[in-house]
Amino acid sequence: MEADYPAQLLARAAAPAHDGEGPFALWHFSEDPSLGVFHPRGSDTPLVWAVDTRHAPMFWFPRDCPRGCIWAGPATSAEDAERFFGQSAAHRIHVIEAAWLEPMRACRLLAYRLPIEPFRPHDVVGGYWITGEVVEAIERVEVGDLLARHAAAGIELRITPTIRPFWQRVVESTVEFSGSRLRNAA
Repeated sequence: MEADYPAQLLARAAAPAHDGEGPFALWHFSEDPSLGVFHPRGSDTPLVWAVDTRHAPMFWFPRDCPRGCIWAGPATSAEDAERFFGQSAAHRIHVIEAAWLEPMRACRLLAYRLPIEPFRPHDVVGGYWITGEVVEAIERVEVGDLLARHAAAGIELRITPTIRPFWQRVVESTVEFSGSRLRNAA
């Protein structure tokens, strides 16, 4: 729901809306069913991290799965839009390695909805929210079949032997992107 998205609070352009997105909320994703209270963690400045609904699909993966997520932004060149999205009707593309397909199928991922009030947008990365306070989850939802979830959201999921060649092209391009757990790539 575009109108519910506080884009003016973000340091960069938000990812495009995905099918079935729902209203703005903050989420924490985990395979751990025992969570409920989130304590700030980290060595320098302990924080609780959350991701908003618009960017939540970047976490529809097993925790350690290396993945690359891309979308066109205002500064994306026509050449890069054609290179990455020309053969697709999708506005967002996620890429994983083939070795992670079975773990993705088997993953039981949970989404914990967190209260919005104590959070502020991360000042560098769009879609991430932080707080130094202890936070109690409002709700816990099972995400379900992660492959089906991508399909239902209209997000193209690509599977490749290694993500490295794709990722090298992404970081040299003008597309917007988010990469996670890339140190685990083949």
